This record gives sequence, C-alpha cells and structure tokens, in this order.
Amino acid sequence: MTPMMKAAVLTAPGEIDLARVPLPEPGAGEVRVRMEGCGVCASNLGPWAGPEWMDFPTPPGDLGHEGWGVIEALGPGVEGLAAGDRVAALGQRSYAGAEVVAAERVVKLPPALEGQPFPGEALGCAFNIFRRSDIRAGQSVAIIGIGFLGAVLTHLASAAGARVIAISRRAESLALARHYGAAECITMDDHWRIIEDVKAITGDAMCERVIECVGKQWPLDLAGELVGFGGRLVVAGYHQDGPRQVNMQNWNWKGIDVVNAHERDLAVQLRGVREAVDAVASGGFDPAPLYTHRYPLARLGEALDATRDKPEGFVKALIEFG
Repeated sequence: MTPMMKAAVLTAPGEIDLARVPLPEPGAGEVRVRMEGCGVCASNLGPWAGPEWMDFPTPPGDLGHEGWGVIEALGPGVEGLAAGDRVAALGQRSYAGAEVVAAERVVKLPPALEGQPFPGEALGCAFNIFRRSDIRAGQSVAIIGIGFLGAVLTHLASAAGARVIAISRRAESLALARHYGAAECITMDDHWRIIEDVKAITGDAMCERVIECVGKQWPLDLAGELVGFGGRLVVAGYHQDGPRQVNMQNWNWKGIDVVNAHERDLAVQLRGVREAVDAVASGGFDPAPLYTHRYPLARLGEALDATRDKPEGFVKALIEFG
C-alpha cells in the first residue's frame, strides 16, 4: 500500500481541510523531512483571507515555510546529510506530516537544540534584517511593532549596544520589549505624541536607525518621521495588502537610506538561519517566550485566526505534529 500522511489544504477563504495524501518521495538532491512543527507566519494571512489572485484548493501543506523536523529519507546524490539528522527546512509546504525539499535548503540543528522548537526561516529572517540594519553601539534605534520579529530585533540591537526605543500598541508587547532589552517604550496610539516623545528621548536628533515591523501605512509614515538626518529606515514589515505612499520630500530632505530587508537569495536566507542556530544553541538568545500559542495541524485555522486577531498574550503560533 502507498504510505500516506496528513496535510492541510486551504479549500476556500477561511476554510481548511485535513487531507490524507501520499507520502512524497525525494528525488535527486532532495531529502524528505518528517515534520516536528512549523511556525505560523503573518504572510499566510493574505491567502487565508482569500484575495482574488488565490486559487483553491491549495496544494497539500502549502503556505507552511517555517518547518523543522528530522530527515527520514534521502534522494540520490545527497551528501553531508543522513537519516536522523534534525534540521530546519526552508520549504513551502510544511503544513504536512512530511515535506520533500532540496538538500541545500536545510540547516542541521545541533544537539543543544534537541527537543526545542525551531522555526528557522522566521528566526533567520530577523537575523538577516538585523545585519541589513547596520546597527552600531551608541545609536538610537526605534523599532515600530513588537511582535515576534520586533522582539528578536530588540534583543539583537540591544545586545549590540544600541539604545532601543520600542513602539507598539499593546502594553504586553512593550513589556516583552523590556524583557529583551529595550531602553525606552512608547505606546503606539498618537502619531504626533510619539514623534515628540522620540524628540525628547534623543534631544531632537531622532534615530540613526528605524525598523518598521508592522507592514501597514501608518507605521511606515511614522518611521519616516522618526529617522534622523542621514539615518537608515529599514522596512521589515510585510506590505502585502496594496500600494503604499511615502513622503519622498521628507526622505530627500533628511538624506536617509531606505532598506527593504526582505531577502530572496537562498545563500543569504541560509546565513540568517545559521546565525540564529548559533545564537540559540550557545545560549546567547532565548526565543522561548515568543512561542506563546501551540496547535495541532487539525487546528491550523485557529492558529491563523490567532495570528490575525492577536488574543491576549499572543506573539507567535506554532503548529506541532504529534
């Protein structure tokens, strides 16, 4: 009989079925990873809402791209990996019991991470954004939006010796920023008051670096106001719901650098994942407080709703496979 596995299939906007589908076989240069879990990314929310460009049903396991698990089968020509290796996988269909990915798209997890969840793609994304931000000791760094990404960046920037100004809507998010080293916290509720608060904190100099982590128009507008002359505005939020306007006159006048910190080069993506592996395995960074909500695959719809609605205490959802 053909071996089978469970996989999530998005059948319509806001609707998911749990299907039984054949277990995929790895081809040349590929490995099959038996999934232990997969992080839920906010980029899933667009397809979950059912935009016009979406086709239904989706392929089994589709949209899951923050998976980790154990290699259980190798295709011809794979070197440097073995069955039983625990890995983070940069796949695209990890909402399933197993996924076949190119061998070059996995990163080994060391014994120090045994038993720990590791959504490598998400962690690697944060480490790559930090590198692109070029943060240095002594700088004032505003981080707008303290969710998973903003919290990781708060830790990295603070550890680098920067003074982090965390800006977010929820008191619990600002408390999380404090936990990860933020020097100042500002409630994100009034555009002009936030600007005045940052002026007061920085002595009117504003910030050498501003990282926008929300993916909406207002935070982008605010970021442009908070960056100082010759500073750097880093777009880390995922702007997927339509065009944006920018105050180019302001950007020109200040002479700022604008960085879109979304990486598409595989080598760069893998570098970020490896840096995250080293940081967590060495004890230099503890992501455990960020994994606030856990669901089985059968409740993926609930996990997506929580990612959208952010119930009290929510930072990041993980899908776990029993």
